Amino acid sequence: MKAQGAVRWFAALFALICIYQLSFTWIASRVENNAKAIAKGDEAVERRYLDSIADQEVFNFLWLKKFTYAEVRDQKLNLGLDLQGGMNVVMEVEVQDVIRALSNQSKDPGFNRAMDLATQRQASSQADFVTLFVQAYREVAPNNRLAGIFATRENQGRVNFDATDEEVIEVIRAEAESAIDRSFNILRTRIDKFGVTAPNIQRQQGSGRINIELPGVDNPDRVRKLLQGTAKLEFWETFEAAEVLDRMVEINKYLAAESKLSTSSKTDTASSVATTGTQATDTAAASENALMKNLAAADTTTAGDTSAAGLARTRQENPLFAVLMPAIFQDKDGSSKVSQGPVVGTSAARDTALVNGLLARPEVRNFMPRNLKLLWTVKGRGDGNKFFDLIALKKRGNEDKAGLEGDVVTDARESIDPFGKVEVSMTMNAEGAKQWRRMTADNIGKSVAIVLDDYVYSFPTVQSEISGGMSSISGNFTTEEAKDLANILKAGKLPAPARIVEEAVVGPSLGKEAIQSGLWSIVLGLLLVLIFMAVYYAGSGMIANAVLFVNIFFI
Repeated sequence: MKAQGAVRWFAALFALICIYQLSFTWIASRVENNAKAIAKGDEAVERRYLDSIADQEVFNFLWLKKFTYAEVRDQKLNLGLDLQGGMNVVMEVEVQDVIRALSNQSKDPGFNRAMDLATQRQASSQADFVTLFVQAYREVAPNNRLAGIFATRENQGRVNFDATDEEVIEVIRAEAESAIDRSFNILRTRIDKFGVTAPNIQRQQGSGRINIELPGVDNPDRVRKLLQGTAKLEFWETFEAAEVLDRMVEINKYLAAESKLSTSSKTDTASSVATTGTQATDTAAASENALMKNLAAADTTTAGDTSAAGLARTRQENPLFAVLMPAIFQDKDGSSKVSQGPVVGTSAARDTALVNGLLARPEVRNFMPRNLKLLWTVKGRGDGNKFFDLIALKKRGNEDKAGLEGDVVTDARESIDPFGKVEVSMTMNAEGAKQWRRMTADNIGKSVAIVLDDYVYSFPTVQSEISGGMSSISGNFTTEEAKDLANILKAGKLPAPARIVEEAVVGPSLGKEAIQSGLWSIVLGLLLVLIFMAVYYAGSGMIANAVLFVNIFFI
């Protein structure tokens, strides 16, 4: 009897666990169906709605634990390509470009003939490109050593002039593998940002190919641009927050005034507000005291009112600061001060697009310096990493260019400083070292932002002039974070373009047909089994039927 009781308790517990796990799928489906009903077939509206409620509570399990939609969505049962459709892509990293970059774009005739021959053979061979290149080079230039090609100034310390072919091949293979890994990491980061549920990305070992499955994707053109875009690494000078926030105050005033005006009077008021903003910037409003008064005035209209009407009034009276929290903090004496550094403000993930839209308006751009560029951090912070910082970057002159491009970086790796903290060490070529020295000398005590694909990865403060092209970046990194940042930095020196070699857009119709036919076969088969058991075995057959239902539930 004790054994039977234990079995019953185990069965009941197991059933509760099953119900708990399946409940996430039920709740997510309910929310998503509601979104479809609200959007009325408009997929863009549906996505915006789901994004807006990502951090809202949608599930309270037995009043013990509350879950947001984002948490429910992450734990639901995900369907693959065969059930909901999507896109299947095979990408190939062009290792030949990596080898050419490693040779510093060598013009040697033997090298170029070997590269062309290896490229031709790649179409009909299973061997990796490095092997094909080495074989071809030994055929076309049997008396030449690889060190003569790869012992360049940029490879100093890795490839010497007296290195054997085997040593050079080892370096080539290491660089090729590193380039493929970096491409893999960048693609994975881009896919994660794309917002695909349960993507699958895998490397084909022994080759430069990467398999990518994107369930639910319905915009192939967007995916192609996302996957095949080249990673752009840049180093930017920055503004201090106090240099930009006074302009943000005027923008907030302008947007608030605009929201109260009728369409017929917007133009006149816009010009008068713009004039006021210019005068304020040229006079005492640029000082920190005046700035803090303006910020305080903007903040007092919203304090403490969290009702629906209060929130609506907040959006009307402070259109910008309602979605962008200015970079101010409380000092020890209780006074408010502008934070040091290039962080202008912070927004929740769901509000970043709205902030971008407000700041991109032509009339709003007139309030900002012409050499100002605003970009978001790639990494969120705060509760659930849902808050992102807006960084003020300084353009080089009036051109939309960074102070230094990432193609000057020849090497980067994670390392440990003398105090035991993880950092990233990087090396630049001669021209890059010269520009980096000048850039750091001009920005001592200020931040230099490291940007990849228009997202700020880091903005360390320059402590002193850095010469020789050697420097390190610290920022409370974990080992994994330092390794990822090193990979990002290295991507500037050895670009490894990835091209789509195979592509298939899979529709969900096949999956729906399979589900329907499968359900019908299960129902009919189950009915036949139940009838047979009940007729042939009578009472015992009914017990067996009950056990069968329990077994199906657990499965």
